[in-house]
Amino acid sequence: MANSRICSIPECGKTHFGKGLCQNHHYRMRKHGDPLAGRTSPGELHKFYEEIVLQYEGDECLIWPYSRNAGGYGEMHKNGDRGNVSRFVCKDANGPPPTPEHEAAHSCGKGNLGCVTKGHLSWKTPKENQADRILHDTHKRGERSHFSKITESQAREVLALKGKEPQSAIAGRFGIKQATVSDIHRGRRWGWLQPTDAA
Repeated sequence: MANSRICSIPECGKTHFGKGLCQNHHYRMRKHGDPLAGRTSPGELHKFYEEIVLQYEGDECLIWPYSRNAGGYGEMHKNGDRGNVSRFVCKDANGPPPTPEHEAAHSCGKGNLGCVTKGHLSWKTPKENQADRILHDTHKRGERSHFSKITESQAREVLALKGKEPQSAIAGRFGIKQATVSDIHRGRRWGWLQPTDAA
């Protein structure tokens, strides 16, 4: 016979899972000791956004205390869309972006730590925003990239061996593809390591 019991939490209405609770409330009870703990109450997030974030005039980073994406940036639903809180704040504070490609850039360099201070946000092109990341040392280039197969010091060695050894031999030495060596020598990868007088 199908389970006809429902969760004991008022207005939940979901099927009973255990100890009088649905699966979600049962999980919260086990984790927090309270079946209603561990979630944001309806309206709390938007109230914080409207009354705290948009009204904040300070210079210190105001950190988003709710959901964040894998990169550390705050996320929320607004007007039916889920998106980056910084982008919503930048739009509310500075108007719409000049183009769809423009990004909400943080002058503090701490967007990845959840900063949503409107005074720190402005619209910048991807190139301008990347330049800021390098300035703030929050970039993902070089060995910080999860695609990187070698360290910066190894990339410098590869570059130093240009014209001294065949690319295939260099590739074998560092366990990378010959095409990668070619890209490093041409400045397509690790380009910032190229000498300033390089052709």
